[in-house]
Amino acid sequence: MALTSGDKLGPYEVVSLLGKGGMGEVYRARDPKLNREVAIKVLPPALANDADYLTRFQREAQTLASLNHPNIASIYGLEANAIVTELVDGETLHGPLSIKDALPIAKQLAEALGAAHENGIIHRDLKPGNIKVTPEGVVKVLDFGLAKAVAERATPSGADSPTLTMRATEAGLILGTAGYMSPEQAAGKPVDRRADIWSFGVVLYELLTGKRMFDGETVTHTLADVVRAPIDLALVEDQQARHLIGRCLDRNIKTRLQHIGEARIAIENYAPGQAQASAPVRAGWWPWAAGFATLAYALGRWCIMETLRTV
Repeated sequence: MALTSGDKLGPYEVVSLLGKGGMGEVYRARDPKLNREVAIKVLPPALANDADYLTRFQREAQTLASLNHPNIASIYGLEANAIVTELVDGETLHGPLSIKDALPIAKQLAEALGAAHENGIIHRDLKPGNIKVTPEGVVKVLDFGLAKAVAERATPSGADSPTLTMRATEAGLILGTAGYMSPEQAAGKPVDRRADIWSFGVVLYELLTGKRMFDGETVTHTLADVVRAPIDLALVEDQQARHLIGRCLDRNIKTRLQHIGEARIAIENYAPGQAQASAPVRAGWWPWAAGFATLAYALGRWCIMETLRTV
């Protein structure tokens, strides 16, 4: 459904095209009833009659409607094959940023994912293009079109599962953007919230370095790198950030960071220039231990001298 300036979609009046991608076209529009601007995402004409994509599109609307968090773009309504959402003014994420500027963004991103995960929702397509930062510094996560309920266990047939760029075949179930998806996601395996944690690590790496972690010549090369290429974090100068990203980018999901809340806590406890969080603890108790040993030694000598004097 291609729209032009002045077109009407329900009560909304289209102002301009904001962008387009494989999952739809996004327009700036005006809500005359509430006198505010909104974003309208509609399916492109080629997909308007595709039952698989329509199902996926409606799932996005239902998913967004179940979330209510300041770091997640709000949904206002559903019109035909279009979702009406909060219009987020701002820039999509890009690096490199200093650790001081990157951590507040990462913390808000972790809080948004935490809220989604608590509601049983996985984003499954977390990437800089789906994250905006307003002029006030507020992070907004967009496009839960690939989200999936954690509790959903049934594996759909190929006909019900769109792939990276087209309708699925029986070869596998691949959803997401190649360079940001987890290894299990790239392999077409079932995923849980730890897939978002992997993507969070990739996004944080790019935010700090300005470089893509996985950027192969083709989509196939990129997916192969996601599954097998060595994880090189040498460009991340800050040791604490490098440790956090490494925990997120563990290909073994059993030893990967298990909850995004752990990342949020690590960010909140970040101490500039501190190599190991436990170092101050050791430095703090050692003088007390040394003092106690000295006192015990002195008391021991006193007891011995007193005993010898009374003999």
